[in-house]
Amino acid sequence: MKVRLKDGEGHQYLSSGREYYVIGIEADDFRILDDFGQPALYAPEIFEVIDAGLPGDWRVEVGGDGERYAYPEELNRIGFFEDFFDRDPDTVRVFWQVMNRQLSKAA
Repeated sequence: MKVRLKDGEGHQYLSSGREYYVIGIEADDFRILDDFGQPALYAPEIFEVIDAGLPGDWRVEVGGDGERYAYPEELNRIGFFEDFFDRDPDTVRVFWQVMNRQLSKAA
């Protein structure tokens, strides 16, 4: 999935008008690598969707309130991003391996 930050949307770590790849969806929010390479969550309303397609190897689930969750299988476990931000070495390694694979396919 590819999105563009809408012009005029002021976000400290995103650039107005820039295109970003969505690397996951969590409770309908988009997880994006921001301008500093951090995987942060952002509301979808601040983006224009350029390509709504999700990679075929993503696991997509719908929560009890109809919210969508979608991640590559290796990132699709409860607590993954908590472990990433706690700098667990195995989690960080898996994250960047998956990102390299996903972004090379997207390019």
